[in-house]
Formats: sequence, C-alpha cells, structure tokens
Amino acid sequence: MFEGPIQDLIDELSRLPGIGPKSAQRLAFHLVKVPADEARRLAGAIVAAKEKVRFCRECFAVSEGDLCRVCRDPGRDPSVICVVEESKDQAAVEKAGVVKGRYHVLGGAISPLEGIGPDDLRVQELLDRVARDGVAEVILATNPNLEGNATAMYVAGLLKPLRVRVTRLASGLPVGGDLEYADEVTLGQALEGRREM
Repeated sequence: MFEGPIQDLIDELSRLPGIGPKSAQRLAFHLVKVPADEARRLAGAIVAAKEKVRFCRECFAVSEGDLCRVCRDPGRDPSVICVVEESKDQAAVEKAGVVKGRYHVLGGAISPLEGIGPDDLRVQELLDRVARDGVAEVILATNPNLEGNATAMYVAGLLKPLRVRVTRLASGLPVGGDLEYADEVTLGQALEGRREM
C-alpha cells in the first residue's frame, strides 16, 4: 500500500502477536510523528531486551541473569512450585502476592491443533526439579481453557507417582461479578470449587 521504510515498518509491526494491519499502520505513523529521541529509546529498549534477556536456568522465566529474581530470593519456599504456561502468567500470579514458593514456566500449553505436544514443553525439567528438590506441593496455574486444562491433567498424571501434593487454581466467578451474568460452565466450576466458611 505504502512504499519504502514506512511500509517496511508496517510489515514488521504487523508480524507482532495481536497486531493486525490497521494497528500496525497506526503504530507506524505514530512512530514516524514522535520526536526522534522517543523512537530511538523504543528501538534501544527492543535491542537491549533482545541482547540481555534470557531464561532462568532453574524455572525458565525471563531473566537478566542465570537465575531470575524469584529463584535468587532465599526467602522463597523451595518446597512449593507454581507451574505456569508463560512468563507473563508468572508475573500475573506474582502480582497477586499469594505464592510464597517458586515457579516453573512450561513455555506453553498442549495444543494439538497448533502442533504443540508434551515434548515441546518443559515438563521433564519440572519432574527433575520435583524429584531433586524435595518439593512438597505443585500448584498447577495453567489457563482455565481447553489447552490449559489438558496440560494440567497431563502434568498432574506425571506428578502422581512422585507422591507430591498437586493442586489446581480454583476457577469460577470473578470478584464483583453478578450470578445472573455467569455462564453455566463458570457457575458450575464455582460450585464444584466451593469451600467451607
């Protein structure tokens, strides 16, 4: 549609996940309008992230060093591992401030339609950690969708022989939600996951 560098920029931006052609075009024209130092800061941040960010050798979360901040923290309980699909999920759980243990990032979820099987995930590394570190509980915090549930069931099945407590995040109604707007599946899960008061 356009030519030269602006079209190259639009093309590159549209390759990003969640960015369609219209969003890529809006972003490209925004970047062209901003002062040059702002564009250089963005470019510098992208290059620095690509050069400096790696994966923690223990939990596989994004990190600037060999070990991430959580794995370096001696105050964390090594007997509890919270399993998530991606580093962004770890950040969400961490923000809640409830998990006092460590994490394990699988690197995705089982999805046959996308060609992702168990061998494409860091499941063996999790099993090795559980056996090596004397883990008492594994919290499966995968997404509550078809792929996340399948992954959780698969991992739970592999952990069972290791005699470790395996728990799953509860799912159900959001805080502040109204029952009349909840779908049957969500309401059913909320009732199944009820707890005594």
